[in-house]
Amino acid sequence: MSEMTTPIEMKKKMSYVALVTILICVLVSLFLFSIVSGRFDLGVGEVVRILLSRVFPLTPTWEALAETVIFQIRLPRIFAAMLIGAALATSGATYQGLFRNPMVSPDFLGVTSGASIGAALAIIMELPFSMVQIFAFFGGILATLITTSIPKMLRNQSNIVLVLSGIVVTGLFRSIMSVIRYLADAQTALASIVFWQMGSLSSVSPNEVMTVSLPMTISLIVLIRLAWWINIMSLGEVQSTLLGVNFKRYRRVGILCSTALAVLSVCIAGEVGWVGLAVPHLSRLMVGVDNKKVIPVCALLGAIFLLIVDTLARTLTTAEIPLGVLTGVVGAPVFIFLLYRQKTRLQ
Repeated sequence: MSEMTTPIEMKKKMSYVALVTILICVLVSLFLFSIVSGRFDLGVGEVVRILLSRVFPLTPTWEALAETVIFQIRLPRIFAAMLIGAALATSGATYQGLFRNPMVSPDFLGVTSGASIGAALAIIMELPFSMVQIFAFFGGILATLITTSIPKMLRNQSNIVLVLSGIVVTGLFRSIMSVIRYLADAQTALASIVFWQMGSLSSVSPNEVMTVSLPMTISLIVLIRLAWWINIMSLGEVQSTLLGVNFKRYRRVGILCSTALAVLSVCIAGEVGWVGLAVPHLSRLMVGVDNKKVIPVCALLGAIFLLIVDTLARTLTTAEIPLGVLTGVVGAPVFIFLLYRQKTRLQ
């Protein structure tokens, strides 16, 4: 029997490796395309020489402005787009696996709503952008703590109660956000709040990317390593416990890392929807339901998706288009198509 199944397993493994290789090549190609795209014209060869000049002692044959555009503007933004796309997609896939609900997204614990309130308060107080990010971070953490505390208060820590708690907290925080927007100065603070809620990477700096890259990378690695346990936990708490899995501990780790990814993403880019909902479905359509394959593919597809969207956001028109607008325009039809494909495959 093993002799018959081994070639099949090898074929599946090779197809998965081939898919990952293709996605990496696509991501690298988009990376180069995104660097050369923009209002300041740059050639591929020129970009490659400028990048290599940081490693090898090359004689500059380019304008100093070109080097500034690459290292201070485009590279931080590109890295941020890839990192946030990977983070939101991985967070969504993890949430959906842990809670056995394909409609769960990274903001369902109230992360986005809490972060929005924190950012709005900082904007109203006319604090600098760095403080807006800090307030957004603590707002998202506060919302998550409230959501996870409700099941403990009710002494019922089932998945259903936690999801319902997230819905309640999200609704409450959105109501508070509506009050803040109503009271905000229409000429100054209101416009900034609305733009921040739409999502953007126009103000991202190298220091901000460096600050979030380490915790986000660690969280991504932990979730990738946790993928096999998520497969077991998707069977439910009773079955997982019977198989010897510490369900509560692993679920806590998964929620913590997924929430950290969502909160840090919101701090840098504002509210960016659809990535954590649509990309996991696309990944499962490609590789099946095994989270050991879904989560790495999710990270790559999320990075590709948001890099494409951000490149379009800054190049389509003279005025930059908010990320949330484009992710909605692109993500909603993609999600509908994925639902249709899954329906036809089940029939």
